[in-house]
Amino acid sequence: MKFPVRASLWFACVVTFLPWFSSSGAVFAESVEGRFVTITLPGNSRTLSVAEVQVFSGEKNVALGKETKQTSTAHGGVSARAVDGDTNGNWTSGSVTHTVNDLPTPSWEVDLGELVEIEKITIWNRDGFESRLKDVQTLVLDSDRKVVWGAVVRSPQTGQTVLDVAETKSAVKVGRKVAKLKESKNAKAARPTSREPAVPLPEENGGVLNGPLMKGGHHASGEGDRESLRLAIEDLINTYGDKYAKGEEFLSRLDAMDNEKSEEFAALKKEALLANPLLDFDHLLMVRSKKGKRFSANWQTRVSCGPAGGFDDELVVMSPICDGEIKTVYKPDGGKFVGDVDLHFDGDRLLFASHCDINELSAAPGKGMGYAVFEQKIDPRSGEPLGKPQRVTPDMGADIDCYDACYLPDERIIFASTASYEGVPCVGGKSYVANLYRMNPDGTGVRRLTFDQDASWHPAMMESGRVMYARWEYTDSAHYFSRVLMTMNPDGTDQKAFYGSNSYWPNSIFFARQIPGHNTKFLATVTGHHSNPKGGALCLFDVSKGRQEADGAVQLITGRGKEVEPLVIDNLSKVYSPMFYTPYPLSDKYFLAMTGNSVYLLDVFDNMLCLKKMDGEGGYFEPLPLRATKRPPIMPDRINLESQEATVLINDIYEGPGLQDVPRGTVKGLRVYRYEYGPRHKGGHYSMAMEAGWDAKQVLGTAPVEADGSASFTVPANTPFAMQPLDEQGKSLQLMRSWTVAMPGERLSCVGCHESQNMPPVQRRATAMLRAPSELESFYGSTRGFSFQREVQPVLDTYCVSCHDGSHNMTPDGHDKAGRYQVADRIIGTGPNTGRKFAEAGIPDLSNAKAAHAMLHPYVRRNGPEGDYHLLTPLEFHADTSELVQMLQKGHHNVELDQEAWERLITWIDLNAPYHGTWSEAGANATVLERRKELRRMYDLVSYDPEEILNPYEKAKKIVLPKPLERDVVQPRPSRVGAHQQKTLDFELGDGVTMKLVSVPSGEFSMGSNDETPVEQPISRVAISEPFFIGATEVSLEQFRQFDPEYLNGVYDMHYKDQVKRGYYMNHMQYPVIRVSWDKAKAFCDWLSEKTGRKVTLPTEAQWEWACRAGTDTPLSFGDLDTDFSKHANLSDISVQQMAVKGVDPKPMSNPNHTVDFKLQDPRSDDGTLHLAKVGSFEPNAWGVFDMHGNAAEWTRSDYVAYPYSEGDGRINDSGEKVLRGGSWHDRPFRATSSYRLGYPAWQRVYHAGFRVVVE
Repeated sequence: MKFPVRASLWFACVVTFLPWFSSSGAVFAESVEGRFVTITLPGNSRTLSVAEVQVFSGEKNVALGKETKQTSTAHGGVSARAVDGDTNGNWTSGSVTHTVNDLPTPSWEVDLGELVEIEKITIWNRDGFESRLKDVQTLVLDSDRKVVWGAVVRSPQTGQTVLDVAETKSAVKVGRKVAKLKESKNAKAARPTSREPAVPLPEENGGVLNGPLMKGGHHASGEGDRESLRLAIEDLINTYGDKYAKGEEFLSRLDAMDNEKSEEFAALKKEALLANPLLDFDHLLMVRSKKGKRFSANWQTRVSCGPAGGFDDELVVMSPICDGEIKTVYKPDGGKFVGDVDLHFDGDRLLFASHCDINELSAAPGKGMGYAVFEQKIDPRSGEPLGKPQRVTPDMGADIDCYDACYLPDERIIFASTASYEGVPCVGGKSYVANLYRMNPDGTGVRRLTFDQDASWHPAMMESGRVMYARWEYTDSAHYFSRVLMTMNPDGTDQKAFYGSNSYWPNSIFFARQIPGHNTKFLATVTGHHSNPKGGALCLFDVSKGRQEADGAVQLITGRGKEVEPLVIDNLSKVYSPMFYTPYPLSDKYFLAMTGNSVYLLDVFDNMLCLKKMDGEGGYFEPLPLRATKRPPIMPDRINLESQEATVLINDIYEGPGLQDVPRGTVKGLRVYRYEYGPRHKGGHYSMAMEAGWDAKQVLGTAPVEADGSASFTVPANTPFAMQPLDEQGKSLQLMRSWTVAMPGERLSCVGCHESQNMPPVQRRATAMLRAPSELESFYGSTRGFSFQREVQPVLDTYCVSCHDGSHNMTPDGHDKAGRYQVADRIIGTGPNTGRKFAEAGIPDLSNAKAAHAMLHPYVRRNGPEGDYHLLTPLEFHADTSELVQMLQKGHHNVELDQEAWERLITWIDLNAPYHGTWSEAGANATVLERRKELRRMYDLVSYDPEEILNPYEKAKKIVLPKPLERDVVQPRPSRVGAHQQKTLDFELGDGVTMKLVSVPSGEFSMGSNDETPVEQPISRVAISEPFFIGATEVSLEQFRQFDPEYLNGVYDMHYKDQVKRGYYMNHMQYPVIRVSWDKAKAFCDWLSEKTGRKVTLPTEAQWEWACRAGTDTPLSFGDLDTDFSKHANLSDISVQQMAVKGVDPKPMSNPNHTVDFKLQDPRSDDGTLHLAKVGSFEPNAWGVFDMHGNAAEWTRSDYVAYPYSEGDGRINDSGEKVLRGGSWHDRPFRATSSYRLGYPAWQRVYHAGFRVVVE
């Protein structure tokens, strides 16, 4: 039996509801009389949001329009929305309630005004947030507020949940009295006190906004004024001359008018604008719609608009084109949708989307909505239909929808289809994804063109013969902002970004069309994510001016003369009005578009002339001139369907900003891996593991990079893949965080790494072009899903589990009773034992894969499921910035991994530290995955099985024990400080910015430590023969900008998803400068030397440690590793818990558990700072030097070479790896001691690296 969609949803809810009744002995109940109906969510952190509550007495909804209240209100979601008669669960419909997030026991109530016999209650859920209503309790109260009936629904689904009050016995105790619901006007969710400092005004911060630009926008009033009309008339005279015959007359009439609100002015405006020679057509094609959801939310596609039965649409023509006669071209029966219209170049036929008879389609395991593409022949002279429309998309199965079609110049058709069988990950795969496919005119020869993580929208032809379309991607990026305008050849080759890649504005580009005669200009609507669906501000772009943020935004239509600002706002459309849809450019100055369900003629001068106002017959949408247009050139196919491969050629990997300042010769290879996107009904940012990304990944292999930066290699065709440039140790130097795809037989080429299309081409013959393309070198076997258990756990079995076996058989001082190790006297920084000593809790057990992953992933610094959408700093998340790698490289209990073990570990880190390698392992539905494979064989022309487990886990039999560590232990001796009188030195840097230095005495000390790693050993006795001056603080951003005025620190990565800004902004002028390479720090010193006439340089490693210790011999200048550092240093403390966040615009969670609060920390101290602090915020050491421990790590002049330390052994020079000291806000105390060392290349911009200067 088939059920209508809403009926089947109701049925599903009842099925889950009835067993709960039967367990309480449900019987037929007597009728229930009640006055109040309440809805409550029990629990400590709940959010109540519903679309509608209907209370039926007989057939009448007696709740409609009645008085309501709720315990709190947020985001404008007032309680009355639930009784306004609108059941639309889409938040953007403006008819959904919302309480303040994460409050205890939120409630909603309607007062029916009197006792009413209640038979049924229907609750309509909010779309996309269905789980919020889990365990919802519904009560009926009498006039005395006593319970007369109640029920609990465990898991309400999408749409309506029906409660049969009259037919079901109450499942809650009746008779108890319920207190009146109190509505709090100022309710706020309980959250920890924010440690984020107040954001200074730009004028107080060197002109820099330390945060996203959120104020601005444009709200038009009226439809143009006198000046608007004058400008348009003058432009038409200058552009068309005699073709605009009455232009001068129009100007004279305009000059004679005083009242621009008069009927005379309106008549002149209409006459003058309609005389535009561009309006050389007699008929305007439109869609008239009286009912139905025309535009789905911005994370959804057409299929989310619903099934047949809910629409009242027709295709019409109007002549003349302003308030002319309306004739129906086609009106379907059965309440079917009509839209997504595309007119053929000859103007004699058109494509549109509508519902087909679902019975026409083959049975399939999944469910679709029955959308298909139809073709209607039409007389372009009269607008009369010629015959009935014919379905042109083939039968792909009843679970596949097709729509959004576009004619190609060779008569083939591109269309969107859900045959990709993917789901939008952030809603658990519930919203179906559509990609673009191509077919012959008769529906044969279907082949998939785009292989995108999420939707491909609105294909449109360009005059060049290429196809313009929008693609949504959020592979490890901020997915609220990542809808990119793309172009490709009609055969799917050469897919590349056209506008908006790595940009926060615009969040979404929809309905893009090229401006006639201008190959760099296009018109599109601009909107947000949780924002007005598909429609928004109408913007004219020119990519010759720029391709990111608002660089290429020429003008908002109706925003003449106003700069377009790159705002960073989730609900972007709220700052714009009016809302435009489906624009059609007539030129670069004149356009057609829909707003307010009416069709308008618009121009860049702010004129709006209504051509057809909505009326009693419906609204009017998708205006298209009914006329022939110039057919773009036919581009011959560049594919070879006999091939299953494609060739990739990179001219020079060092070109472009992606590897800026990375020395030539650093890149040795490319790791190539495939994305396996989330299937229907499965997905999420934690699907692969905690903070591990949205998709499964499969390593295809590695390719060599030539000395000149070129590369040439083959890849599987029709496969979304990403590339990572690798150094000589196989570590990724940059993260692509996107994908590309190549068609069969395609030769895919690019200039470099993230190069702009506006860059001039490189004129040289690359070395890789002189040889045959390389075959990818496989990653220890056939291509397979990268799984922690299968790829990394064997490494742990071999090298780690011999000690990390969970035995925890230790003496009180931390000695393993089996004699294998002695743990350091430190606290555990992550997991359930955070804050306890290792000697007390034992070392981590790494013998179980899940437990091992949970323990190790916090030691991996990574991008996570979302990161800054701007291009990352090169090496931002290089494996060497991860504590796990640093620990092993510094000699962790002398463990020595072999090359394969290192490669497996590094690859895991570079792939975002996943646990699962397949969607099967992540719990996806097997039938869905099997159907997806079937559709891929049919339309993707690929046959690989991404779910196949080729290397099932087997515990490694080989065990490699660490070699005994042999070392010469040198005992430290007390420091000796020379005679010292504190002095200061002040520098003027310019613009009133100063720098203070303090004197450091001579003396000698024991440099290094026996309690850290082999890298700090052996202890060396070092003499500081001469006093010197050292910066009292780290160099601040303000100070550094006197040398480099454009420099900014950037942002620090945020956890979780749903981010509405780049991260934690670090551009306060009083913060220490960070992400400064050693080379740049040295250049600053040279600049300051020239400016002051003094010898300014970086401290040697010995000078740095001596100044840090300030005469002390303890690990920290203020004590040992158990000393409360709250007043002394900005380190990783209890404040780090604030990185455990959730919600839209994520905020800190209250009392997060260790699973989400996994950042390495010492929770015993509270320094009150989440990331960077202003320089000098903490207490100085005994010599008046601030922040030597924590805040920013600091470069020294010395090379990162082994001890014993001697300045005469050549370690002081201008190249090689340099020592970084002091730790940062990111580090725990034992990594920020006076002696702890790290090393990085002099050219690397390490994420937390700053510096201070010395004068000798």
